[in-house]
Parts: sequence; structure tokens; C-alpha cells
Amino acid sequence: MLQVKDSMAREVVTLSPGETAGEALGLCRERHIRHLPVLEDGRLVGVVSDRDLRSATPAFGDPARAAALAEILVRDVMARDVITARPDDPIDEAANTMREKGINCLPVLEEDELVGIVTSSDVMEALVYLVGAHEPGSRMEVVVPDRPGTLAGVAGLIGELGINIVSVVTGPQQAGSPPSRVAVFRVDTINPAEATDVLERAGYRVLWPPRP
Repeated sequence: MLQVKDSMAREVVTLSPGETAGEALGLCRERHIRHLPVLEDGRLVGVVSDRDLRSATPAFGDPARAAALAEILVRDVMARDVITARPDDPIDEAANTMREKGINCLPVLEEDELVGIVTSSDVMEALVYLVGAHEPGSRMEVVVPDRPGTLAGVAGLIGELGINIVSVVTGPQQAGSPPSRVAVFRVDTINPAEATDVLERAGYRVLWPPRP
């Protein structure tokens, strides 16, 4: 199981609430980052993004921009209601939290101490590894009845061909009689045609790879 601690950045660039928007944007450009946790006396009190900073200041070319960058403080634009993660949280839970809350980063706390930050990019890379998409092989989509044992049945047929299953995930339940799901298998063969034939003869509908 991949956990947040496996994907988070441990060297976290932080700000204090009293720093200016100009200083914060300078850090974002210099370190090529988009999210900055805000600490006060070692305690996490907010998060600010480059988007927050740009939205709070006049656009490039506006004569008022330089003054605004020097006058607007991080405390004026930071998000104060910070959603966090723990190092031992599963990475898929972190991904779902970001999806549900519409955010792109989670500061990582351990006993109230900031120990890292995980971003949507980190989660995306972790999920690629989780499903084995980075490894050579093929993808198969199979419609299976939504009942106990069907995944094992498909896996058994594929295994009998000497094909290793790298990963399997299922989509949401689809209406029908009986209800079904689309199971996505990542297999370690470049040509899954034989597996497709075997599964279709066994009564399963294979959506991918498509037939010629």
C-alpha cells in the first residue's frame, strides 16, 4: 500500500504570515512550487498558493502592482481552514480528499508538526505506480457481474494462460440485471488477444482492447 509518506516532499518551503505577497511569489518562482504552508511559532496557520497571490494583486503591467506586492501580506490572502494529511494515510485517501474538497495540496502533520506536503502532482504520479501503468504491458477492460467471486474467476482464466496480472481496479456499479462493473486489468503481456478470446468464450464482455 502506498502511503502519503512515500510521495510527499519532505523539504517544505514555508512562509510566515507577515511576509509580503512579493516575497511569497518570489519564492514560488525561485523554487518552482505552487503551494506554501504558513507557519507561526512553528504551528501551521494557513496555506497560500501562487494563484491566491496573483489573484490578490494587480496584473503585470499595472502601475499599482509593485506597491501591492510590497503592501499585501501573506496573512491577508492565505487560506486559514487548512485540510491536512498524516504520513501513514493511504495515498488514495489523500487523492479523494483533494477531489472532494477541490484543493491541490495537503500539508502533512505528525503530532502537529509539519513534516511534508503532498500535491496533486505527487498523487497523480503515485497512482500511476499503484496501477502499474509505468510498466510494460497491456490494459484490459472486462465487464463483470457485481457479485462475489467474479474478479477471481477472470483472474483465474488469465492466470491459466501464464499471464501475470500487475493490477486491477473496478469502476462504479452499472445498472442492469444483474448489476455489473468494468474491471480494468493491467497485464504483463504486450498482446492480450489470447486472453480476450478465452474471456469472451467464458461469457465475459471485453471492452478493451477493441477487436480489429
